[in-house]
Amino acid sequence: MTKHIVITGVAHGLGRAMTQEFIALGHQVMGCDVDCEAIAQLQQQFPEHYFKCVDVMHDSQVKAWADEIEADHLAPDLLINNAGVMHPLASLWEIPASTVDRILDVNVKGVIHVIRHLVPMMVAQQRGTIINISAKWGRIAAPQAALFCASKWAIEGLTQALAKELPPGMAAVTFSPTAVHTQALEIIHGVEKAKTYITPNSWASETVPVLLSIGSEMNGRSLT
Repeated sequence: MTKHIVITGVAHGLGRAMTQEFIALGHQVMGCDVDCEAIAQLQQQFPEHYFKCVDVMHDSQVKAWADEIEADHLAPDLLINNAGVMHPLASLWEIPASTVDRILDVNVKGVIHVIRHLVPMMVAQQRGTIINISAKWGRIAAPQAALFCASKWAIEGLTQALAKELPPGMAAVTFSPTAVHTQALEIIHGVEKAKTYITPNSWASETVPVLLSIGSEMNGRSLT
């Protein structure tokens, strides 16, 4: 059965790889990203799907996007909060206030904005799954990554609470990817070492079927 799938952060890395894999499997994808040029390329490449330039940091932009999705009767069966950013490794007191704002605005508030405006459509139908992309550092602490840890630990707690608010038939989970060669991994390990890890496309081919299989019986779980 074809599913309506909403994904944030689709321009690069895991988001783009998931988008391509979901489409290859015959599902309808609605994606957003702050990279407007990449969004235009995706729309040209996949004209039967729906891509929008949206900055999830801004509630008004997320609301406008959600309103368009609702107007087209495309309430998501699967919502993946994938958009996220990483900061250069540094002690917390060395991180500029502007970086603090950006990490929390994208990684935490961005997820909240998307949930606030997309999940009501799903609740109205009493079906659907919300997957909030987490990280290993959302479950353990790491030096020089305190800010990123804080953002992902927040998502773990948020998801646990959200799971208790959903009606029967729905699920909210976190999903922590394995180490994948993305821009975030390049920030952590450097480009050369990052190249030794699995590619986003290989990861997506293995992982997308798993994401599609997540149902209400998994509500509230932290998955890997």
